Amino acid sequence: MIRSIIWYLFFFISLLISMPWAVKAKNLDKKGLLEKKDKLVNKVTKLWANCLLKVAGVKVNVYGLENLPKDRTVLFIGNHQGNFDIPIYISKIPTLKGFIAKVETEKIPGIVTWMKHMNCVFMDRSSLRKSSEAIVKGIKILKDGHSLVIFPEGTRSKSDNMGEFKAGSFKLATKSKVPIVPVTISGSYKIMEANKKKWIIKPSIVDLYIHKAIEISDLSKEDQEELPKKVKEIIASKLT
Repeated sequence: MIRSIIWYLFFFISLLISMPWAVKAKNLDKKGLLEKKDKLVNKVTKLWANCLLKVAGVKVNVYGLENLPKDRTVLFIGNHQGNFDIPIYISKIPTLKGFIAKVETEKIPGIVTWMKHMNCVFMDRSSLRKSSEAIVKGIKILKDGHSLVIFPEGTRSKSDNMGEFKAGSFKLATKSKVPIVPVTISGSYKIMEANKKKWIIKPSIVDLYIHKAIEISDLSKEDQEELPKKVKEIIASKLT
C-alpha cells in the first residue's frame, strides 16, 4: 500500500513539474519547429513513463526491437491488458507515437496536454459517427507522418484473454497505407487490474513483444478483410 501511495503522489507531482516543458512544446509548435517539438515531447514523456514504471516496481522485458521499421510511420496494433500498457508503450518503444484513446481521457487535466502534443486521437465509442470521425482524424495523422497506437479490443481485458478485435480499427492502416506492427503485452494486468483493491499497485514483470511489420500497400481486398484475424493470431501467439 505504501508503494501505491508513493506512486500516486509521484504521478501528480511529476505531472505538475512537467508543465513548463509542455509550454515549451506549445511554443515550438507555434513557431513551426515541429521536429524540435516532437523530440522534446518524446524525451519528456519517455522519461516520465520510465519513472512511473520504476516507482511502481515494474520490469519490462522487450523482445523484437529489431522488427521496428526504421524512419517510417507505422500503426502499432496490440492487445490491451491494463492501465500500465500506456507508459510501457511510451517508455519501451523508442519512436514518438500517439494513441487512439477513450474520449474520457480528454477531460483529465495535465494528461490531455501531453496527449495532444503526442498527436493522440480521442474516440467516443458510444457514437458510430464520432468513432468514424476519430478514425478519419487518425488516418490524416498517419498520412502526415505521425505513428499511432490502437487497441482494437476497445477496452482492457484485465487478463491474458483477448476480446474481439474491432475491424474498423484496421482502416487506419488500410486507408493510410502505413505498415502495421503487431505488439503483444503479457502480464501488465497483474500490476493493478488483478488486485482485489483495483487502485493498489504491485511490482510485476511484463513481457513486450514487437512482431514483424505487415506491409499494407500490396494487400488484396481479401487479404485486408483477413487482417483482424491475422493480427490477432500473431499477438495471441505470445500469450501464455
